[in-house]
Amino acid sequence: MSTEQGVDSANSVSTGEEKHLKKEAQKRTPFSKFKKVNSHFKSPLQVPDSPKVSPEEEVAELQKKKEQLDSEIAQLEEEGCRVEELDQHIDKLHEYNDIKDIGQSLLGRIAALRGTTTRDLYAHFGLELDD
Repeated sequence: MSTEQGVDSANSVSTGEEKHLKKEAQKRTPFSKFKKVNSHFKSPLQVPDSPKVSPEEEVAELQKKKEQLDSEIAQLEEEGCRVEELDQHIDKLHEYNDIKDIGQSLLGRIAALRGTTTRDLYAHFGLELDD
Protein backbone atom coordinates (compact mmCIF):
# COMPACT_ATOMS: atom_id res chain seq x y z
CA MET A 1 0.00 0.00 0.00
CA SER A 2 2.82 2.35 0.68
CA THR A 3 4.12 1.79 -2.84
CA GLU A 4 0.72 2.75 -4.24
CA GLN A 5 0.69 5.87 -2.10
CA GLY A 6 4.19 6.70 -3.32
CA VAL A 7 3.09 6.30 -6.93
CA ASP A 8 -0.07 8.34 -6.32
CA SER A 9 1.83 11.10 -4.55
CA ALA A 10 4.47 11.09 -7.30
CA ASN A 11 1.71 11.43 -9.93
CA SER A 12 0.05 14.25 -8.03
CA VAL A 13 3.37 16.06 -7.70
CA SER A 14 4.17 15.68 -11.38
CA THR A 15 0.63 16.74 -12.29
CA GLY A 16 1.00 19.82 -10.09
CA GLU A 17 4.34 20.64 -11.69
CA GLU A 18 2.83 20.15 -15.15
CA LYS A 19 0.05 22.62 -14.34
CA HIS A 20 2.58 25.13 -13.04
CA LEU A 21 4.77 24.71 -16.14
CA LYS A 22 1.74 25.02 -18.39
CA LYS A 23 0.75 28.30 -16.68
CA GLU A 24 4.30 29.62 -17.01
CA ALA A 25 4.36 28.68 -20.71
CA GLN A 26 1.17 30.68 -21.31
CA LYS A 27 2.64 33.91 -19.91
CA ARG A 28 3.68 36.46 -22.51
CA THR A 29 6.88 37.55 -20.85
CA PRO A 30 8.24 37.20 -17.34
CA PHE A 31 7.54 40.87 -16.61
CA SER A 32 4.18 41.12 -18.37
CA LYS A 33 1.20 42.26 -16.34
CA PHE A 34 -0.97 40.04 -18.52
CA LYS A 35 -1.11 36.49 -17.26
CA LYS A 36 -2.30 34.65 -20.36
CA VAL A 37 -1.57 34.80 -24.05
CA ASN A 38 -5.29 34.74 -24.73
CA SER A 39 -5.99 38.00 -22.90
CA HIS A 40 -8.31 40.49 -24.56
CA PHE A 41 -6.84 42.79 -27.21
CA LYS A 42 -7.01 46.50 -26.51
CA SER A 43 -6.43 48.70 -29.50
CA PRO A 44 -3.92 51.53 -29.06
CA LEU A 45 -6.28 53.74 -31.06
CA GLN A 46 -9.03 54.85 -28.75
CA VAL A 47 -12.15 56.39 -30.24
CA PRO A 48 -13.65 58.88 -27.81
CA ASP A 49 -17.37 58.64 -27.25
CA SER A 50 -18.91 61.57 -29.06
CA PRO A 51 -21.82 63.27 -27.37
CA LYS A 52 -25.18 62.19 -28.70
CA VAL A 53 -26.57 64.72 -31.15
CA SER A 54 -30.14 64.75 -32.31
CA PRO A 55 -30.76 64.27 -36.05
CA GLU A 56 -32.14 67.82 -36.29
CA GLU A 57 -28.96 69.29 -34.80
CA GLU A 58 -26.83 67.18 -37.13
CA VAL A 59 -28.82 68.34 -40.17
CA ALA A 60 -28.49 71.98 -39.06
CA GLU A 61 -24.74 71.59 -38.63
CA LEU A 62 -24.40 69.95 -42.05
CA GLN A 63 -26.45 72.78 -43.61
CA LYS A 64 -24.08 75.36 -42.07
CA LYS A 65 -21.08 73.45 -43.40
CA LYS A 66 -22.67 73.25 -46.88
CA GLU A 67 -23.30 77.00 -46.88
CA GLN A 68 -19.71 77.65 -45.81
CA LEU A 69 -18.35 75.44 -48.60
CA ASP A 70 -20.66 77.07 -51.15
CA SER A 71 -19.37 80.50 -50.16
CA GLU A 72 -15.76 79.29 -50.48
CA ILE A 73 -16.54 77.94 -53.95
CA ALA A 74 -18.15 81.24 -54.96
CA GLN A 75 -15.10 83.14 -53.69
CA LEU A 76 -12.73 80.92 -55.71
CA GLU A 77 -14.87 81.37 -58.84
CA GLU A 78 -14.73 85.16 -58.33
CA GLU A 79 -10.93 84.89 -58.22
CA GLY A 80 -11.01 83.20 -61.64
CA CYS A 81 -10.72 79.53 -60.72
CA ARG A 82 -12.71 77.10 -62.85
CA VAL A 83 -13.60 73.45 -62.23
CA GLU A 84 -12.28 72.44 -65.67
CA GLU A 85 -8.95 74.05 -64.84
CA LEU A 86 -8.81 72.16 -61.56
CA ASP A 87 -9.43 68.87 -63.39
CA GLN A 88 -6.55 69.65 -65.75
CA HIS A 89 -4.23 70.35 -62.81
CA ILE A 90 -5.23 67.10 -61.15
CA ASP A 91 -4.59 65.16 -64.38
CA LYS A 92 -1.17 66.78 -64.74
CA LEU A 93 -0.30 65.95 -61.14
CA HIS A 94 -1.25 62.31 -61.72
CA GLU A 95 0.94 62.21 -64.83
CA TYR A 96 3.82 63.84 -62.94
CA ASN A 97 3.54 61.32 -60.09
CA ASP A 98 3.49 58.39 -62.54
CA ILE A 99 6.62 59.68 -64.30
CA LYS A 100 8.34 60.32 -60.97
CA ASP A 101 7.52 56.76 -59.79
CA ILE A 102 9.03 55.33 -62.99
CA GLY A 103 12.15 57.48 -62.50
CA GLN A 104 12.50 56.31 -58.89
CA SER A 105 12.17 52.71 -60.01
CA LEU A 106 14.86 53.20 -62.66
CA LEU A 107 17.19 54.87 -60.17
CA GLY A 108 16.68 51.96 -57.80
CA ARG A 109 17.56 49.44 -60.51
CA ILE A 110 20.65 51.39 -61.58
CA ALA A 111 21.76 51.65 -57.95
CA ALA A 112 21.33 47.89 -57.50
CA LEU A 113 23.36 47.18 -60.65
CA ARG A 114 26.13 49.55 -59.59
CA GLY A 115 26.09 48.38 -55.99
CA THR A 116 25.42 51.85 -54.62
CA THR A 117 22.55 53.78 -53.09
CA THR A 118 19.95 55.90 -54.84
CA ARG A 119 21.16 58.84 -52.73
CA ASP A 120 24.59 58.56 -54.39
CA LEU A 121 22.92 58.44 -57.80
CA TYR A 122 21.04 61.65 -57.06
CA ALA A 123 24.37 63.42 -56.61
CA HIS A 124 25.85 61.67 -59.68
CA PHE A 125 23.00 62.79 -61.95
CA GLY A 126 22.75 66.27 -60.41
CA LEU A 127 19.33 65.70 -58.85
CA GLU A 128 18.06 67.28 -55.66
CA LEU A 129 16.87 64.98 -52.86
CA ASP A 130 13.75 67.15 -52.54
CA ASP A 131 12.70 66.41 -56.14
